[in-house]
Amino acid sequence: MNPAESAPAPATPGQPGDGAAPGAGRNGRRKSPQAKAQSNPTPKAGRNLPAAVGVGLSMLVVVLGGLVLLPLGFVLLTTAFTVFGVWEIFRALQGRGTTLPIVPVMTGTVAIPLAAYFGGQESQLFALLLSSAAVMLWRTIEGAAGAPRSIFAGVFTLAWVPFLISFALLPLHAVSGATPVGFWPDGRVPEGAWQTAAMLLLVVSNDTFGYLVGSIFGKHPMAPKISPKKSWEGFAGSVAGAALIGVLACLIFLDKPWWFGLVLAVAMVAAATAGDLAESMVKRELRVKDMSSILPGHGGVMDRLDSIVFAAPVSFVVFSLFSGV
Repeated sequence: MNPAESAPAPATPGQPGDGAAPGAGRNGRRKSPQAKAQSNPTPKAGRNLPAAVGVGLSMLVVVLGGLVLLPLGFVLLTTAFTVFGVWEIFRALQGRGTTLPIVPVMTGTVAIPLAAYFGGQESQLFALLLSSAAVMLWRTIEGAAGAPRSIFAGVFTLAWVPFLISFALLPLHAVSGATPVGFWPDGRVPEGAWQTAAMLLLVVSNDTFGYLVGSIFGKHPMAPKISPKKSWEGFAGSVAGAALIGVLACLIFLDKPWWFGLVLAVAMVAAATAGDLAESMVKRELRVKDMSSILPGHGGVMDRLDSIVFAAPVSFVVFSLFSGV
């Protein structure tokens, strides 16, 4: 008999050290990989698939519905998600001994997206600078102990989450000379809203196709020290799936040539992947698996925003560069 499958030494039931090796079944035998896979409902890509799909689709419907039907509702929803994401960062940093000056950081987290929507790029940048100055002043008044690290963390958080994600709201700023606070004027959805919708759809397609292809065919890790479950096969699936969605978006509602969908898709996949890896690096430094468990099958809010915060400014730049196409 294989020594690894030998019967355990006699021991008193229920006592520690009952003779079963780690991972062994009730009869003391080690479970085969097949048995482990059958007993574990979470697939190898690391998510509870039914919960992830249900939560993801619900969020997508609510967000796109608000974007198309009620712009201010979309802005407030985006701001609320951003606040939750920053709160998760605050708690994770606190667990590692770094305390964000939460009052000025949260104030800036609310102010920056609203400034981008109501005031445009100049207001967006001014809100970031004013919020960063408030972080430094607030933390300096509290005392010198640990101030440099706290200030850096506060400014970094403001620039990483609310500032970058507010680029998704800039295309909604100017509509017929006035920013709407209710429904879109004349009931027509402007081009800027469709641009933001396309960005969100491409980020979702990047995650979805990358997950499906990676969980089935993934064998070659893209960045094993940062995100071991992200594979080159999954990345290829993301590019192919996003290219399909990008071309369809151009043909259906973007009023752009089909090849622009390919350009936008590649840019979005690259940005979303970089955002995902960047958050993975932060989580590795903070020694946390997920920022929280508020979203079943997804983890925390930041685990969903990580791709969007990088994709939003890249999308804004791409649409600006190709505005005449």
